[in-house]
Amino acid sequence: MAWLGHLTLDYRHDQEGRTIALDRHEGPLRVLQRLYPEGPGVCHHVLVHPPGGVVGGDRLELEASLAEGSHALITTPSATRFYRSAGATATQQVRARLAPGSRLEWLPQETLVYDAALAENHMRFELSAGAEMFGWDIVALGLPTAGLPFLRGHYTQHLELPGRWLERGRLDAGDSALLDSPLGLAGHRVLATLWFAAGQVLPTARREALLDAARARCGGHALAASSGCTAPEDGLVVLRLLGQRVEPVFELLSRVWADWRQLAWGLPACPPRVWRT
Repeated sequence: MAWLGHLTLDYRHDQEGRTIALDRHEGPLRVLQRLYPEGPGVCHHVLVHPPGGVVGGDRLELEASLAEGSHALITTPSATRFYRSAGATATQQVRARLAPGSRLEWLPQETLVYDAALAENHMRFELSAGAEMFGWDIVALGLPTAGLPFLRGHYTQHLELPGRWLERGRLDAGDSALLDSPLGLAGHRVLATLWFAAGQVLPTARREALLDAARARCGGHALAASSGCTAPEDGLVVLRLLGQRVEPVFELLSRVWADWRQLAWGLPACPPRVWRT
């Protein structure tokens, strides 16, 4: 039987400077913990899907609303797993709306796409002027180190800032030109994107500082040859990575996120406890 999980998160900033959060869930998608390791102004939410994986026909939906002045960091305790499907598509959908002056950090752990999975991941972030966010997405195709490569199935990724940035790609296990060509993934099976987005044009100096920090961090890393940072839009900075294993990709993204957080918001990194150490 397919699962339908729906979670609504509502963030508010009260007069005492706290980010308070209300959540409502239906089905197996819910908040595991609400934490304040940085003080009351930043709410860290850990989301959990108790069944442990997403199979054909399952649908997970997350809606987040951030009121003016609120700041939320959302993560997961482990990887999201899309398992083999008998024919139906498994779908995850994320939609967040950010009011002026709000901040969101969308930092889930990696997505594992198993052999013969049929999966779609839709993400849409609506930023009002004055709102800002960090987000990342890490996808691993198959489990090659366990002898379970991605040989069948497909994975569709949709990432959108409405009217400003839209990426939609289909990774088909049979598309060797995409997966193995030097003009595609060049044999890499882990791909990742980290972005910083604002609801308005970023001043040139601020945008260039973020680009320079990412390029400096990647330049001395083992993944330097498969990394790149650009500003495809005036309010957006994007870092892309390719790798063979999740761990070094996650480690590099975490470091760039920490650099960017300090530069953009003057906040030191505060990695969630559920992340790797």
